[in-house]
Amino acid sequence: MKKTFILLLIFLSLLFAQKDLRLINSTYLGNEKRNYYGKNAPDSLNLIWKSYLGEAITRVGQKERVWKGSGWTGQPLMVEESAKRYLIHGSLSHYLRKIDAENGEIIWEHKFDDAIKGTPALWQSPQGEWLILQGSRRGVKNSTWSSKIYPFRAISYQEGEERWRYRVKRGSTSSYSADVDATPLIIKDTVYLPLEIGELVVFDPDPEKAEIHGDYAIPKTLEKHKLYHSDDKIKHGYNLVTESSPSRIGDHIYISSGSGHVYGYNLKTREIDWDFFTGADMDGSATVTYDNCILVTVEKEYIDGEGGVFKLDPSKPADSSCVVWYYPTGNDEREGATWEGGVIGTASVNDLTKDPEAPYLAAVSAIDGYLHVLIHDKLDTIITYGPNLKHRYPQPKRKAKHWISQSISTPIFVDDKIVAASYSGVSLFKVSKSGRVSKIQRRYIGGVESTPFVYNRRIYIGSRDGYLYCLGDE
Repeated sequence: MKKTFILLLIFLSLLFAQKDLRLINSTYLGNEKRNYYGKNAPDSLNLIWKSYLGEAITRVGQKERVWKGSGWTGQPLMVEESAKRYLIHGSLSHYLRKIDAENGEIIWEHKFDDAIKGTPALWQSPQGEWLILQGSRRGVKNSTWSSKIYPFRAISYQEGEERWRYRVKRGSTSSYSADVDATPLIIKDTVYLPLEIGELVVFDPDPEKAEIHGDYAIPKTLEKHKLYHSDDKIKHGYNLVTESSPSRIGDHIYISSGSGHVYGYNLKTREIDWDFFTGADMDGSATVTYDNCILVTVEKEYIDGEGGVFKLDPSKPADSSCVVWYYPTGNDEREGATWEGGVIGTASVNDLTKDPEAPYLAAVSAIDGYLHVLIHDKLDTIITYGPNLKHRYPQPKRKAKHWISQSISTPIFVDDKIVAASYSGVSLFKVSKSGRVSKIQRRYIGGVESTPFVYNRRIYIGSRDGYLYCLGDE
């Protein structure tokens, strides 16, 4: 009786504490289609505040490196609580933080075992508690073969305390990484999470159903699906890493894999039944367009042609017939460049916030240093080779191409603006009703890999220089 009474008190306290909570941005790129990026974009890039995120050691191969600030994808989430707005943000200094969006003050922080690169997702448990589901690198002290890799965790929104952690076992696949950079797709009471071991895992995130193993509560895995083929192992040198975040169209989830495949997972049959092969490494997430197609970005690695962007119609067979168009981007010609070419980030679209008279636009920030803006539902007369030089495809009409410097960040459309970040800072563009793109302002804030979020005339974006920035109109 006493235990029941205590549980009731906890439930009521959680319910009372979170009854005024409103989600503004609850997942990477806003929703399950990855096509919402905020509202009320500013007209300028004034510095409102900046908050130091710190630095910490991580391991790259056999070497220890010091990483600062915010990495890829690193987009802040936003929550409104009792008429006050807060950010949820993970950093390369190993900390997940709740931050006051008004002034950058840190409310709480929770330390992980390694750098946090990806964007979290918010989910409310059956008990009424809001949880932050966040991934990280494998752990500084862990080899990829360690039995103690727990890089994905559920953290309480209110207190910043751990509720469970998910274990990753590299030995179950052939990929060389055991990190978690992807943002999970959460459908009701089920998590769909790509792991960098090259696997899609499905599990129940309810803390009450997690099982105790040693010192930790661990959710029970319901399903596992490999995100590569056996012959990809040699082709990619065991680089079978999946970093993208799943997107949804109806009864299907779409995942871009580093093994060179775009997979479609059927929510009814619980099986992968669609597999489009590019052969390239792909890191960006599939973006859903208004006409139920997906935009998929392609890096120039493991392919003979150029990297770029596909528009695919997944209602058609997963062969050349599903390709609506392919747009190749250029390469980075600098000696010693980290990426050779193509697009590392995700394509964005203006479908949700555009002016009714404006065209349907898509944008990518590419390794060639340019922001490419395309009319994604209009074809050009140009025919181009795809990434494998085996098929020729139409190109979309290009509306603009602006130099922003080399970038792996994802640009975002908000109202009649584009916010595009690169290793040279942040650029703000205006989009006219005809789709003409003109630069408003550029601000250098250090090397930016993260994705921005925009709300109420403020841009929130992390940088590799160590800071989380708030820019916008004074």
